[in-house]
Parts: sequence; C-alpha cells; structure tokens
Amino acid sequence: MQLLSTLSETVRRYIALAAVEADVIALWIVHTHCFEAAQDTPYLAITSAEKQCGKSRLLELLELLVANPWLTGSVSAAVLYRTIDDLHPTLLLDESDATFNGNKEFGEALRGVLNSGHHTGGKASRCERAGESFVRRDFQTFCPKAIAGIGKLPDTVESRSIPIRLKRKPPGMAIERFRRRDVELEAEQLRGQITEWKAEHGERLAALRPELPEALSDRQQDGAEPLLAIADAVGGEWPERARAALVQLLTGTAAEDQSVGVRLLADIRSAFHAAQCDRLASGDLLAKLNLDETMPWGEFTSGRPLSAIGLARLLKPFGIQPRTIRLEQGTGKGYFKESFADAWARYLPSPPQAVTPSQPA
Repeated sequence: MQLLSTLSETVRRYIALAAVEADVIALWIVHTHCFEAAQDTPYLAITSAEKQCGKSRLLELLELLVANPWLTGSVSAAVLYRTIDDLHPTLLLDESDATFNGNKEFGEALRGVLNSGHHTGGKASRCERAGESFVRRDFQTFCPKAIAGIGKLPDTVESRSIPIRLKRKPPGMAIERFRRRDVELEAEQLRGQITEWKAEHGERLAALRPELPEALSDRQQDGAEPLLAIADAVGGEWPERARAALVQLLTGTAAEDQSVGVRLLADIRSAFHAAQCDRLASGDLLAKLNLDETMPWGEFTSGRPLSAIGLARLLKPFGIQPRTIRLEQGTGKGYFKESFADAWARYLPSPPQAVTPSQPA
C-alpha cells in the first residue's frame, strides 16, 4: 500500500529519525484508526537525551494524522480517567519526565493508566463520592498512547512501548520546516485514505494471526501483533519491512529500555563470547565490564566501577552466584558460563528468524 510508504516519508520530511522508526510510526498511525480490532496496543516511547530533538514536533505531526487525538501535558487525574473512559482518544502526552517527577497524584494516575491501558479491557478503579458515601468506579484505560519526554520512562511503561530515540539533527541534514497550516491539508488527505483503507480491510484485521518474530519477548510480541496484522493485510514488501523494523527497534541498539539486570546479562554474554572460555574469575569479568566504554558499569556505583559484591547482588535474582573455580594460576571466586545458560535463554532475545505472513483464523 502506497499509503504506508507516504506516511513514513511524511514523518521523515519533518523529523530527523531513522527509516525503521518512521516505518513503525506509519504502522502505528494506521493502528490508531482501527485499534478496536486489536487485543493489545503498543505505546510509542518518544525520548531523547536532551531538549530540542523533535519530540514535541513529532507529537504535533501525529496530532494531525492519528485518530481522535488528545495532545496534552499534565492534567488532573480526574480529567485523565474520564477523557480516556469517555472518548477512547489517541493520547499524545508531552513532557512525561516532568509529569512523573512533578505532581505525585497525576504521576501515579498516569502510571496506572499506562500499566493497564495496553490491553483490551484494561481499567483503573477509583473511589468517588456519591452523596454521603463513596462508590467504586472502573474507568476503561485501553487506547493508543504516545509518550514523549527526556530520559528514561518507568520500566513498566518501557516494557509496553516501542522505543523512538530522537537525536538532534546533524549539520547539513535537510529537514522541511513544519508549518501546521500547510501540513493540515496534506494530513487531511492522508486521514481520508486511512479511513477508506479501514472501511475495506478493518474487519479483516481481527481475524489475522500474524507470525511473530522469535527474537521478541512475549510482551514485545503482544505489542507488535496489531502492527504486523496491518502490514500483512497491506501485503507487498510491508510484511517483511515491518518485521525487520520492529525487531531492530525492540532488540537492537535502539532498545535501551532493558532493566539493569537484563543489560548486565547481555554484557556478560558478550564478555564470555570475547574471552572464548567456559569460566571467568570475578576480577577478570569485572575488568571486561568496567573497562568497556560501551557499557555503563565503569561508573555504575556513584561514579565508581561495579564491584564483585555489586555484581553478585545484581545476579542473585537470576539464581546465579559466584563459585570457587579452578584457573591457571590456582583457584578463586568466579563464574561458569553454564551458570548463565538458563538466564540467557529466558531474558535475552534469540537471533532474528524469518517469519511468514499472517493467515486468517
């Protein structure tokens, strides 16, 4: 479908981002118009390390293209619950870093909405005054959401999101100036095309069962499924193109949403692979972790390198602990490669595998 390619190209005209990010955003825009056919909705986590990287501009562009947009910053908790419950909008939340670090009541309300609102039937329960007493009310929270902010989102939100990591436009890169009054007409035409496509294919989406990339975790597969259903319904190059983009964003270098423990497991796996051995002394393993500038462990503890005690503490939840191992120079405390096998299999993605398009249920 040319529409998806046009949406992807439109995003890249105004925002400095990677082609795979634009492809996923294009799929997500169409998803907002037919999310009722899906069991889950993936969030877009639009973040950057610094200001002026295009986060707010991307939300402004999305406001013109998505279904039933609600672009907002901090509102009251009551407004948040009622707007989502009544209107089922596409929530476009800006400055989430200020939200989570600011008003405590709204931050907790937003966290509850985001934690439950990715799955159909998700709800948040609140007590409301009814005369002289209080009654419980359940608010529906299921709707598409894009959250923009500086830095890292809460882990529970990150795990439900597709990361869009924006950086400042490099010198010499041509980005078209965003003038809302000029873009509105083009966006209106694109929304009309999405509406026509939905009328023809929307009912089919609920019946599709896309093949899901094995490289993704269960939760990532849940979020990817509605986007892949759209790609498979479109056909052509998009089934393969969508899967490649999602795998790259969710498992590649853009996926900085890993917990500390999972990141440590990945870096230890890299250390063992580089060492080509079946055991490493604690000191040798720490040296590899702390001296590699691509890893965060050299300044992990208030600017100091990760210690042997800190390493053992981080690995304990995975059932991994240091053991006495035999080395060339004698014995000492360290780790066997086999001790990590179960954790690596459970928490780290396997290499991407080819998948086939959806088939009707």
